[in-house]
Amino acid sequence: SMDRHEERRVRDMAEGFGLNNGYGKIKNSEGKGAEQDFMRIRPVLPLVLSMSLPMVLSMAVNALYNIVDSFFVAKISEEAMTALSIVYPLQNLVNAAAIGFGVGAGAAISVYLGAGKADEADRAAVTSLRLSLLHGIVLAAVCIIGAKSFISCFTSDPDIISSGVIYAFIVLLFSPVITVTMVTEKLFQSAGRMTETMLSMLAGCITNIILDPLMIFGIGIFPEMGISGAALATGIGQAVSLIIYAVINVYRPLPVRFSFLSERVSGGEMGNDRIIFRLYAVGV
Repeated sequence: SMDRHEERRVRDMAEGFGLNNGYGKIKNSEGKGAEQDFMRIRPVLPLVLSMSLPMVLSMAVNALYNIVDSFFVAKISEEAMTALSIVYPLQNLVNAAAIGFGVGAGAAISVYLGAGKADEADRAAVTSLRLSLLHGIVLAAVCIIGAKSFISCFTSDPDIISSGVIYAFIVLLFSPVITVTMVTEKLFQSAGRMTETMLSMLAGCITNIILDPLMIFGIGIFPEMGISGAALATGIGQAVSLIIYAVINVYRPLPVRFSFLSERVSGGEMGNDRIIFRLYAVGV
């Protein structure tokens, strides 16, 4: 627990930032409020390292999806590898939109938590999750519809086009999973849960590494699926990360309360418009 000197220092800091209304949530360093306000009470260097290193590792792990797919798909044929390379920009488009909006969601929620505005933080979390699902559905539809035309801009080889369309269709069907996962990741990061973010991403990547050779080459109980197996393994790996986030939140809940069916988005049209504007202002 904080000694009196440290408690007074945190109180003064909160008042200096205009956060005295939320101070009651941080005076107990072992409580839920302290978790929300850890950035004001931890030393700078350990704070920076504890927040940055897991994020760097999680981003590196995320990049491994394409590397692992490339490694195993290259063993199928040169055409399959070329098709995979052409589809990557479409995957990157989905990832960029998901990460950008996720950053906006995490920033908005961090501000609300730091200001002691728990209700607005909850509404921002619910709104960001619902919008991320909408983004994923729209991105999946647009990219799948335009995949064949996009691939045809780079090659006239029918085998490459066919393989690319198959891979793109399957992997892009998981776009809603990717967008929701990215926002969930930022929700965890906004609450300082960096290690859990890293572990969730790592679990998804390991799942992809294990499933890729099994589903591509038909090992064990799996049929030989070729490039379709690579796409399916990638999607399953991303879904595993999202499932782990959900399980963690059940047993160790975040400071914000959210679900797709939550009623906490209520609070007035102007209030919700302000939250949505803040999400896009940072995310875009």
